[in-house]
Amino acid sequence: MFISEALAQTSGGAAPGGFSMESLQQFLPIILIFVVFYFLMIRPQQKKMKAHREMVSALRRGDRVLLQGGIFGKVANAPAATDNDLMVEIADKVQIKVARTAVAEVLEKTQPVAASDDKAGKSE
Repeated sequence: MFISEALAQTSGGAAPGGFSMESLQQFLPIILIFVVFYFLMIRPQQKKMKAHREMVSALRRGDRVLLQGGIFGKVANAPAATDNDLMVEIADKVQIKVARTAVAEVLEKTQPVAASDDKAGKSE
């Protein structure tokens, strides 16, 4: 019924606080799981967040956008990229104030303003 003392002491464990190959083998699956999670979940999500941040900071007046709530609209007023909110026109003369992060997708970008010909002529 009882394990003899000789059988119980046959495994030669490491000294307390010591490092052994057996302890590394125990933690290796946990380390591998973390590496897999990083490359399959964490890293792609960080890339997606960075792309969304860049898209939101590049918003300007006239862009057609889709908000996270499913509302389509046109950016009516986009102050400096450092501001956290913007005005979106959802119907004629109907504007709502939304957070920049509420923009899910930019459907149509406006063309940048081209330099006028008279300014180009003055530089020559």
